[in-house]
Amino acid sequence: MVIRLLLIVACSSSGYLIALKYHPFPLSLIGLVSGFFLSIFVIQTEQAIRKLSLRVIFGGAIGTVIGLLIAFLFTCGLKFMPALEEQEVIPWVYAIITFILGYLGLVLGSKKGEDFHFPRSTPSKDEKQDYRILDTSVIIDGRMSDISDTGFIEGTLIVPRFVLDELQLIADSSDHMKRSRGRRGLDILNRMQKSDGIKIEIVDIDFPKIKGVDSKLVALAKEQGGKIVTNDYNLNKVAELQGIKILNINDLANALKPLVLPGEGMTVRVIKEGKEAGQGLAYLDDGTMVVVDNGTRYMGKSVEVVVTSVLQTSAGRMIFSGMKDDERNGISA
Repeated sequence: MVIRLLLIVACSSSGYLIALKYHPFPLSLIGLVSGFFLSIFVIQTEQAIRKLSLRVIFGGAIGTVIGLLIAFLFTCGLKFMPALEEQEVIPWVYAIITFILGYLGLVLGSKKGEDFHFPRSTPSKDEKQDYRILDTSVIIDGRMSDISDTGFIEGTLIVPRFVLDELQLIADSSDHMKRSRGRRGLDILNRMQKSDGIKIEIVDIDFPKIKGVDSKLVALAKEQGGKIVTNDYNLNKVAELQGIKILNINDLANALKPLVLPGEGMTVRVIKEGKEAGQGLAYLDDGTMVVVDNGTRYMGKSVEVVVTSVLQTSAGRMIFSGMKDDERNGISA
């Protein structure tokens, strides 16, 4: 902000002093106003350029140079045309041709620059990188930091710039809950960067033509040949349909839960009613939901149940059970 204010002051004062050298005081104010608007234009241009990817800037620069070179060759060729040998070509014709071809080169170069990919050397088998791309939801979740600290995660963890921008947008939200989640995600990411056992790389690759962070994550995973780390169920399904390898934190958490087999007994506390008539719901210490048939009459009581079946999904695990001994349960409650 300070640099921009200094730029405005410098441009305005320079315009005023230059105009004052050639014109009296009242007319020199035009230079002051011109310098002010010039500084505003420079600031707006700088903000627009910051949003562009390196490929677009590179393509635009190359396209402009090629356009100006073609304009130079074209105007030089005009001098050798038979109809113009004995008369001078009007200078503004050169200016128009240069402007048009330079502008076309800028536009075409920036558009085609989005499709350009910088050449990457193919790593050998021993040097091949195992990229894992972090989703916004898994950063906010926080469990990825704990898993990485244990040393079970190896390779490079990639955080795309558009994911970082989404985290910042959530952290700046007017909603208190969203703001807290966004700041939590930024704090967790900062802690992971400072960890010695984790290598985190912030990449500036973007896909301007693709809308939505999830779609950009899929495109980045295809380009880099990496895996997406997430706990988003919808992103999990969309990526799998496109052949992208997904590392779902919920799947890992479910795999680490103690195995429960049909016929096993357990003691649970029924805390609320289920969707079906007579069903009661209980929860284990790890958050697994237990559906108890005919459990509504034991609401708020600890009962012994027998596992009848287990349903395992990416969204979590559900245990279905029935009452073991109604009479005993009534006594123990």
